Amino acid sequence: MEYSREQLIEIVSGQMPAKRWKHVEGVMESAVILAERFGADPVKADLAALLHDLAKFWPVERQEAVIRDNGLNPELLEYDKQMLHAEVGAFISERDYGIADPEVLDAIRYHTSGRVGMTKLDKIVCLADYIEPGRDFPGVEKIRELAKLSLEEALIAGFDSTISFLLEKRKTIFPLTVLARNDLIRETKGLHV
Repeated sequence: MEYSREQLIEIVSGQMPAKRWKHVEGVMESAVILAERFGADPVKADLAALLHDLAKFWPVERQEAVIRDNGLNPELLEYDKQMLHAEVGAFISERDYGIADPEVLDAIRYHTSGRVGMTKLDKIVCLADYIEPGRDFPGVEKIRELAKLSLEEALIAGFDSTISFLLEKRKTIFPLTVLARNDLIRETKGLHV
C-alpha cells in the first residue's frame, strides 16, 4: 500500500508528543531549504525528514526487538539508546510504509550517526536535524551560518558539537560518527580517492 504525504504526517505525528512533532516539522522545513540551496531533491529531503524520528518515542525494548528480530545492525545495541531509532525508523519506513527509495531510507538510517561516504541527501537530513528552528544549544548559530555556505563544514561543526558533548558527559561515542566526521574533513580537503 502506498501512503500519501498527508497519511504519513498523520501516522508519524500520532507516534510522538506535540513538541517532538514540531521538531519534525522544523527538520522538514530545513531539509527542503537545504535541498534547494545545495541542489538535491526537495521531495526526497521532505520525505526523509518527515520519517526520520518515526520510531523515536517507541519503547526502547520495542526498538531493540526490531533490531534483533530483523537482523539489523547489532552494534547499535551496545551504544546509547538514542542511536536505535534511526535504524528502526528506516526499517519500518520500508517494511510498513512502502518507502522503497534507498537514498531516502539511508538518509533516515544515518541521520543520527552519519557515515563514511554520506550522500548529499544524508548530509541534508542530518544537518537539518541539527539546525531546525527549534534547536537551541551552544554553537547552533555557528552551524546555521556554516550551513548557508557548506553542508560539509556545517556537519563537521555539528559532529564536533555532539562529540564534545559526549566527551564532557563521559559517554561512549558511536564509532561511525567519528568515521563520518573524519571522512567529511578529508572531503573538504579534497583527499577523497
